[in-house]
Amino acid sequence: MIPLEHMPGFARWGDGLDALVARPEPIWVFGALGSGVSTLARILADRRQVAIFDDAEREEVTKLQHWMAQNPRGVFASHISPEAEPISDLGSRCLALRLASLDEDSTVIGDCLTQLAVEEGITASLHPVMGALGALPCPGNLRGLRNRLVRWKLFGQVPEPLEDTSGFGMEKVDAEDIATHLHQLERLLLHRALRRSYGNRVEAARRLGVSRRQLYLLIGRHGDPLRGEIPTDPGPKRFLKRKVKTS
Repeated sequence: MIPLEHMPGFARWGDGLDALVARPEPIWVFGALGSGVSTLARILADRRQVAIFDDAEREEVTKLQHWMAQNPRGVFASHISPEAEPISDLGSRCLALRLASLDEDSTVIGDCLTQLAVEEGITASLHPVMGALGALPCPGNLRGLRNRLVRWKLFGQVPEPLEDTSGFGMEKVDAEDIATHLHQLERLLLHRALRRSYGNRVEAARRLGVSRRQLYLLIGRHGDPLRGEIPTDPGPKRFLKRKVKTS
């Protein structure tokens, strides 16, 4: 478990935690998926010696109201704000504590990686790969960071350094037509998504914003560098016509 002082946003709410525990109102802890909401809610519930209602956003308001009546100092854990409908009336009676995401507080990534490495039994020094593991966008927050570390442990691979995509590598392309450039850009984005997801194609599809079927079509067109798969589809017809004209 990530220590409290290493959780995103601790500098903002850490000093007031004891005062929050002592208050008579129920507490509503919320934040992005994987940001440690359930962990912090359990810690607060233990300190208050009260019950916790996890994944509160999944339940009907009437059930939440009934639970709060029985647990007036209870702790809710949720991934939505207490101001959101339809729970805003109930949420207004709670003390709200929002956890930051890693994007908002990236300064804690190094300490989190170190702590997670201990929990995963990784004894080798993380220093050589810390930058690569911590520099990329991290959907899933602490949970996603753990998954990234586990993949490195299992496969011994790190994502390639972030490319300078200001020119998208187009300086190597002689053709001037749009289709050729889009083909090159499509390959760059696909391969980058596959590397960043360590070959996990479900995650790669999510990063690219495409369906799994579309992802496999892209892989057929551009290959998969992680699995050593070469392209099997020659590409769009417009691109083929351009190659015929320039050959």
